[in-house]
Amino acid sequence: MSKKVLVIGSGPAGYPAALKLAALGAEVTVVEKNKAGGVCLNCGCIPSKSLLDAAHRFYTVKEAKAFSSTPEAGDAFFNSFDFSKIQARRQAAVDKLQRGVLALFKAAKVNYIEGEASFTSPNSVKINGEEMAFDAVIIATGSKAFYPPPFDKYKEHLYDNSNIFTITELPKRAVIIGGGVIGCEFACIFNALGVQSTIVELAPSILPLEDESISRVLKTSFEKRGIKIMTSTSAEDMSVENGVKTIRLAGGQTLEADLVLAAVGRTPDFQNLNLEAAGVEYDAKAVKVNPKTMQAKDNIYAAGDINRLCQLAHAATAQGETAALNIMGLPAEYDNNLVPSAIYTWPEAASVGLTLKKALAQGYKARAKKSFMLANGRAVAQGETEGFAQIIEDEETGLVLGAQIVGPGAGEMIHIPLMAMTFKIKAKEAGKVIFAHPTVSECLKEALLK
Repeated sequence: MSKKVLVIGSGPAGYPAALKLAALGAEVTVVEKNKAGGVCLNCGCIPSKSLLDAAHRFYTVKEAKAFSSTPEAGDAFFNSFDFSKIQARRQAAVDKLQRGVLALFKAAKVNYIEGEASFTSPNSVKINGEEMAFDAVIIATGSKAFYPPPFDKYKEHLYDNSNIFTITELPKRAVIIGGGVIGCEFACIFNALGVQSTIVELAPSILPLEDESISRVLKTSFEKRGIKIMTSTSAEDMSVENGVKTIRLAGGQTLEADLVLAAVGRTPDFQNLNLEAAGVEYDAKAVKVNPKTMQAKDNIYAAGDINRLCQLAHAATAQGETAALNIMGLPAEYDNNLVPSAIYTWPEAASVGLTLKKALAQGYKARAKKSFMLANGRAVAQGETEGFAQIIEDEETGLVLGAQIVGPGAGEMIHIPLMAMTFKIKAKEAGKVIFAHPTVSECLKEALLK
């Protein structure tokens, strides 16, 4: 008899888990309270990349004026852009991919229900007023934007990643509270499209979770393009008058903006799940799970942002599939250290594994092997020399412990050191691969061979 498995949520953890379960012979039901595809598809990874691509194209047009005998022609083109067309393309991409998720469910015979699930026992939930029993469940409800005090009082005047995509026109001035990935990506979007942009970050640097060398390069690049960055700065309060938002900073300084984006973090979305009835251990930050198997309790698993192991879509997918395999009796383990991250700013940045500081703190005899884009033929030829490739190597074994890359295509290149880490290939062995010339990835080859 096949197992009856419920998946709560259809985002990047939920829908791949459901498809994996179905392929393994389970009777699968997915319940989704919002839209198929979850945050990633509807108001996260996909729509943001559409806007980033459009903004980067306009940025490129501005840069290309240097090659024109009539630079004003470039200005005319840039000033003619129609933001509604940019938004229409974004929505078309979201709609297409959402239909794709539903088509995959249909093809795999996954039962899809629009509604909200609430546990009534460790083996049952109530959905749209009806009770449903199951043999196993994967909780994959994701996360939602976090508003710290006092900004929780001003939600109706603020934007976050769930509603920023609904704007119909660009503001003249934008203040972004939070200099993490979301904040930095939107600073690039706004700045490239002519919006006066300011990032306010409480930590001493933007991207505080990344290696310091990544933060430094991006900060320099952003400021050169006119993005104002205020680090070690706390936003204390806000007032609104005639549509203008005034942010009061610690020390009494103020910033005025037409749009304020709150990008200070995310919190798990489980307020209506009634987890007490399931007997699942959790706190305000996450559902507690075994970090290798995703098991929360007996037949209950939790994957994706809900467990806060790693708030990245591809991590959620790996976790969801790991949970699915374990439910079906196929032992599988997830390794958080092998999850790459990519930041789709320009220059682009990516990382995986340990930084040098973390490697040394963990007792490794480690060293950083670094090569700069300034010396890379392709980067120099195309005028994109901001950045570097850095390999963190264990000097005793020669194995790759981590990597950090800033430059064109960093998010694509990061998989090369990740492959070496996954299959335990020594750095210098990985560097023996013949790389095409001229390519930006040759910068990574040089770092591997040092």
